[in-house]
Amino acid sequence: MGSPERHGVVIEIRGADGGPPYVVRWDDGHEGLFFPSCDSLVELHSARETLRV
Repeated sequence: MGSPERHGVVIEIRGADGGPPYVVRWDDGHEGLFFPSCDSLVELHSARETLRV
């Protein structure tokens, strides 16, 4: 029964050494703190690309 898949863009990193929590702007427009769980996928891209979670 899990949650539906969501996509967003990391707009701020608040953890030490680039770790969580992250401030994410979700595809539906809302923003919030995100603490990735074991089934989360965080894709890192170059600075010229968008960081998506």
